[in-house]
Amino acid sequence: MARNLDLTALRAFVTVCETQGVTSAAARLNLTQSAVSMQLKRLEESLGLDLLDRSNRAMIPTSVGQQLFSYAQRMLALNDEAWTRLTAQEFEGEITLGVPHDILYPAIPQVLRQFNASFPRVRVKLISSYTRTLKRQFEAGEVDVILTTEDFVGAGGETLVTRPQVWIGAEGGVAWKRRPLPLAFEVECNFRGPAVQALDDHNIPWEIVLESNTTRTVETSVSADLAVHVIVEGTEPPYVEVIDHQCALPDLPAVMINLYQGKQSTGPAQGALVEWIRSVFRGVPAVA
Repeated sequence: MARNLDLTALRAFVTVCETQGVTSAAARLNLTQSAVSMQLKRLEESLGLDLLDRSNRAMIPTSVGQQLFSYAQRMLALNDEAWTRLTAQEFEGEITLGVPHDILYPAIPQVLRQFNASFPRVRVKLISSYTRTLKRQFEAGEVDVILTTEDFVGAGGETLVTRPQVWIGAEGGVAWKRRPLPLAFEVECNFRGPAVQALDDHNIPWEIVLESNTTRTVETSVSADLAVHVIVEGTEPPYVEVIDHQCALPDLPAVMINLYQGKQSTGPAQGALVEWIRSVFRGVPAVA
């Protein structure tokens, strides 16, 4: 007797594992939360297994669910590749996408993986830089689509989501307790000005102990507990954590993640890329 796994249910399961929640998965899949939950239930009942640990706020796969996750990723990738090769029109060309360093992860790798599966002959040239640099390149027609982190949205822009900024430090670190507060920032980081202004407003002494042109250098300094830094919530790199400072540090202003796309679209491929970007970023609840 043939026993078949439901690819639709597998896609819902994989997406929940990647986003760690039904709400975010539903947004990415353009489904209702109840539809995603029903697919998960159907999959678990068909296998007679508990695939997700629902005891915590974040939904993560159980040990057997982790095994299925690995298989499901490969099955869906093969399905999507076959579907694209056999049925889709072939689009060719190049799209230049600009993204600030600090919001590359975890969203952009997910978008690029989906895009490559559906448009294997379209190359995405990824540029990572500062918001002000990306906007200059966009205005010069050098970039097709850009994301920015700003406190406003410019002409022709679209705000995808508004998220708070948070203080980050080393895992279990104590740098945030030191005074003056040691800070690490990139030279052109937009978050630097508001952060030091907030510290000044709260009479908290501070000093810049690292100023660098690279994100990796800043992350290394922070993970070594030599300094603290500011990022957009939900984009924490490995080996650091959001500081539970219990009001010892000031709250920071929220930031808009905006999208701008050129008037000269590259067609369906660019449209699909933009839709996936919207879906992934809007899967995270916005700040009121």
